[in-house]
Amino acid sequence: MIPQTSPGASYRAHQTEIDGAVARVMQSGVYILGKEVSAFETEFSTYLGSRYGIGVGSGTDALHIALRACGIGTGDRVATTPLTASATAAAIEMAGAIPMFVDVDPRTGLLDPERLERAIKGAGSQRLKAIVPVHLYGYPADMEAITALANRYGLMVIEDCAQSHGASIDLRKVGTWGHMAAFSFYPTKNLGGMGDGGAVITNDRSLAEKALLLREYGWRERYVSERAGVNSRLDEMQAAILRAKLPHLDHENRRRREVAELYARALPGATLDTIRPTAKVQHVYHQYVVMCDRRDELLSFLKKEGIGALIHYPVPLHRQPAYYSRRPPQEDALANSESMCGRVLSLPMFPELTNEQVDMVIHVVNQWETAVRVPV
Repeated sequence: MIPQTSPGASYRAHQTEIDGAVARVMQSGVYILGKEVSAFETEFSTYLGSRYGIGVGSGTDALHIALRACGIGTGDRVATTPLTASATAAAIEMAGAIPMFVDVDPRTGLLDPERLERAIKGAGSQRLKAIVPVHLYGYPADMEAITALANRYGLMVIEDCAQSHGASIDLRKVGTWGHMAAFSFYPTKNLGGMGDGGAVITNDRSLAEKALLLREYGWRERYVSERAGVNSRLDEMQAAILRAKLPHLDHENRRRREVAELYARALPGATLDTIRPTAKVQHVYHQYVVMCDRRDELLSFLKKEGIGALIHYPVPLHRQPAYYSRRPPQEDALANSESMCGRVLSLPMFPELTNEQVDMVIHVVNQWETAVRVPV
């Protein structure tokens, strides 16, 4: 069996360093918001090229706290993509705001700047306050165009970087383009812990101070809430594990690109499409996604042959019961997102994959393609 992803393989690859980090924390007697968290906040923000990092309990919390720090609240609207995990919309609604779904570019699956501008203009009297671009599958959204629109229309930009640790545009890492950014350290991420964790990133001191207050009850002075905050703290154990893994992130992202190149060279182009990055973009392949008109048949065949594959994501957010009321009135307004959700499939992708395993995935996909090819 070749899994689609493998947090266990990541642990085994760094076992000595991780075990040492865990022992260091256990022996310290400090388990919440201590030296490990402070050090990781500095090291991760420095890696990104940002001034401030605030460790929090999860990626969803990071996005929620960033939105609130930016002044987004009850009744405000936030433009984002429906082709993403539910966490994106959940965080927006946790802040009291309303997601305004904008369709994606069918070539990338990312928020489409042209459709975004039309949606901004069409919002009219609605209280549109912010944009949450999602760097999906490790591919950066078009931040140059999105930030230009935000500046033109006076909107805040909070990047959802849950799948894009180390990705960049013109050598500038994602997470540093908007007013704030949210990262997740869920175990399957490119930089993953061994439990939940997240971080808020910003270059703005005032926004950083607000996020610091929000993550722990609004305390500036202990037990005195200056504002209504939450309990969302990155714990010392996760911070220490992430510190052990951070120095390996660039190397592991390079390996992900090597695996992606092997797939791209050998998979059947007549049956499968894939997202091809432009020269200015550094894709970090959190997922290697193909698009196939007979996706469900291919998925069944892969599983039967012992190849792990998953669908990211099978139902766009506006078609899910929790967010159905947030769909736009035009029936075809999100047609690209709906089409992609019916075609996308994530093949095995993690840095510990061997070339032999990649070859086996390619072999099985090509077997299926041969079996279903219709003679001309």
